[in-house]
Amino acid sequence: MARPPRSPRARNRVALAALVLMGGLIPAQAAHAAPPRQPDIGRPALDRNGCARIENSLPKLSDWPKVRSAMPQNPVDEWRIKQILSGMSLEEKVGQMTQPEIGAITPAEVTQYSIGSVLNGGGSWPGGNKHAGQQDWLKLADSYWDAAKATRTKIPVIWGIDAVHGNNNVYGSTVFPQNIALGAAHDPCLVRDVENSTARQIRATGQDWAFAPTLAVVQDDRWGRTYEGFSEDPRITRAYGYEAMNGLQAGARLRIGPNGVIGTAKHFIGDGGTTNGQDQGVNASSEADMINLHGQGYYGALAAGAQTVMASFNSWTNPALGIDEGKIHGSDKVLNQILKGKMGFDGLVVSDWNGIGQVDGCTNASCPRAINAGIDVVMVPNDWKAFIANTVAQVRGGEIPMSRIDDAVTRILRVKLRAGLFEERKPSQRWYAGSPDALTDKALARDAVRKSQTLLKNNGNVLPLARNAKVLVVGKSADSIQNQTGGWTLTWQGTGNTNADFPGATSILAGLKEDLGTANVTFDPTGTVDPKGYDAVIAVVGETPYAEGVGDLQRKSLEAAKLYPEDLAVLDKVSGKGTPVVTVYVSGRPLYVNKELNRSDAFVAAWLPGTEGGGVADMLVRGKDRGGYHGKLSYSWPKSACQTPLNPWSPGYDPLFALGYGLTSNQRTTVGKLDETEGPARCGSTGGGGTATEDLPIFDRTDVAPYKSFIGSAANWGGTEIGPDGTASHPEINVVPADVNVQGDGLKATWTGTGAAQLYSQHPGGTDDLRGYLNADGALEFDVIVHSPPVNRTVVSLHCVYPCSSEVNATKLFGDLPAGQKSTVKIPLSCFASGLDFESVDTPFLVYTDGAFSASFANVRWSPGGAKDPDARKCSDLTG
Repeated sequence: MARPPRSPRARNRVALAALVLMGGLIPAQAAHAAPPRQPDIGRPALDRNGCARIENSLPKLSDWPKVRSAMPQNPVDEWRIKQILSGMSLEEKVGQMTQPEIGAITPAEVTQYSIGSVLNGGGSWPGGNKHAGQQDWLKLADSYWDAAKATRTKIPVIWGIDAVHGNNNVYGSTVFPQNIALGAAHDPCLVRDVENSTARQIRATGQDWAFAPTLAVVQDDRWGRTYEGFSEDPRITRAYGYEAMNGLQAGARLRIGPNGVIGTAKHFIGDGGTTNGQDQGVNASSEADMINLHGQGYYGALAAGAQTVMASFNSWTNPALGIDEGKIHGSDKVLNQILKGKMGFDGLVVSDWNGIGQVDGCTNASCPRAINAGIDVVMVPNDWKAFIANTVAQVRGGEIPMSRIDDAVTRILRVKLRAGLFEERKPSQRWYAGSPDALTDKALARDAVRKSQTLLKNNGNVLPLARNAKVLVVGKSADSIQNQTGGWTLTWQGTGNTNADFPGATSILAGLKEDLGTANVTFDPTGTVDPKGYDAVIAVVGETPYAEGVGDLQRKSLEAAKLYPEDLAVLDKVSGKGTPVVTVYVSGRPLYVNKELNRSDAFVAAWLPGTEGGGVADMLVRGKDRGGYHGKLSYSWPKSACQTPLNPWSPGYDPLFALGYGLTSNQRTTVGKLDETEGPARCGSTGGGGTATEDLPIFDRTDVAPYKSFIGSAANWGGTEIGPDGTASHPEINVVPADVNVQGDGLKATWTGTGAAQLYSQHPGGTDDLRGYLNADGALEFDVIVHSPPVNRTVVSLHCVYPCSSEVNATKLFGDLPAGQKSTVKIPLSCFASGLDFESVDTPFLVYTDGAFSASFANVRWSPGGAKDPDARKCSDLTG
């Protein structure tokens, strides 16, 4: 099969990117040359529009560079900082370093504890009201501001918000395309404008600080945050990092003015390069790759004057290369030596949500190692009072030097001075506060959508459509603003929303009616209408919303037909009927869509366009295409189900559509019939009769296909599926979401004691051959917090299609675990061998009891070699 042609420009980009990362553009050094000087990076070269240029190549750096910030230190500020710091108590200093969540702290407590900053998480709003208006946000912002001004030091508080594609947590705001879409536009000026508009949106609701932009250079598209990265290409991320920060901070030099907010370069460093694309996983890169690949976006953002950097959840570990930094939150080398030392960053480093709790030896409320490593502001949403008490005690006990506390508070004060907050009025009295116009920017958003649309196939030049075309619109995403906005929109995962939650937004269907006229558009989401007599069928299909963790594909296939079979079913109904089919694919990453491509005459990667779906429609219709399609892939597109990682510098690079590919409206190119070989349900599966080498995830923040979570009891022994909101209830048992390792990663099950009940994960209607895990000395492993121990006999059980099963007595196991603390349980699979047929397992995890018991479970998996771990349970202790 012939590969769709690459343009010369795309071929050049791929070759140049590969040369850069291999060092092919760097002259060899003389054999006896002096040691190279530390690289030095400042403002990038600008294009003719005055924005950062996406370079043809980036020089290979031999070391971490010194980055010259656009915001140098101001001697007057530094003098003021020393004066303020000298008059502060230890408790006041630690209060400045503490960042609670708005749902967990009152204004009075801000005063009492001298709190320096607050945040609202995704899906957190004033009063818990998703439809909170601008005045509700401003009222709360004012109350925190007044509370800070009532402290002895009168240091202003700052409020941080995840405004990652517009002020996306706020009802009524314009939501811009996600970063993956902006990357396809190849337009740094557009990114600057989008982020500057976002800054005004933030000021309109009273916040000071945006937790954006994400600067991950994504290498494995199975990662659930792929869409938050601009590109897999560090050249794009470097230029975009500069302009994104310029836009948020309004091109600030000595001060962030009334058009800007404090920006955040995140997540430092390597979150886009974890093994298998696992969120919060391990990045095994060499230091050279960290410098030249994963660091590039930070060089751009810091050069633009970034004032804050957020530490990353991932680890940096590669024993073969002698790298053992572990979690970045606890790495002195990464935060102190590299970021603050070599790179010269003088702003503040903020942790991620309970990020310190993942550092070895730490909890969410106590982590001297993270503070000593360079964390200045600790995002500790709920356990902040305990954190303050612990940290004060650790300073007095000598675990944390006072000099480290003073350095952290110096950085915090420096950022607040540079933001002009000491002279600022309360949030409701600032520029743009309460302005409906500042909260919306439909024209810019629609333009951003148009520029990001990427045409992958256009056989017979079906597109653009005539202005009077009569079309049949099908597919689940045609009239779903939830699907087209994606994760981090009103709610954390972007789920639970309806079109009514987006006043003033335009779905893709509404945009088509606007452009073609309502009479020319017929909508049938399931594709049952006969397409005969229509000029075209427009199928709007693709992914449904997800965010971090939940969006990870892990070992699942990239095959869209397996992930979203309903989309292929719709295309099968309308294709081959004589009417051209145009597929508009809404997604947060490239997927294996050969079947969908073959059933389409034209195929558009629409990405996640945000609230202005009319921009998608504009590009489909003649007369409003503004020069036609010109989006280019900033991510390579796979040609098989398990083809990942897929990047120009990866061995055997052979994509379906290469980095930089994208057809123009008038380009006459035919994409032939593509191979439809069905991929495996899991990539790299090691079950069966061999020896497993990789974990089998069962529940990891959400169900991992093919498994689903259920509760069962006399109310319904057939099983009630736990919903996407993490809840289910019977009289005997109820389940709600819980925090075990990270936000919302677990299920809290409470057995009421009114009858027997069970919590379990099952492969509905199927079984799996898992002998390889028994052969590999595997263990059933899960993280658990016991809230109240079991009062009656409690078992952990595995099933091989009921009544085939095996169980162990876990009453004492759960009873002996420390209440209220996370523990990891490892039960050897050999403990179940006497009664379980490992060749046909359908239920790889089940907890049953008939008495009162409450515990939160997370990260359930089968792990090869786990039975040999020193902390694995003994089968002899699990009987009776």
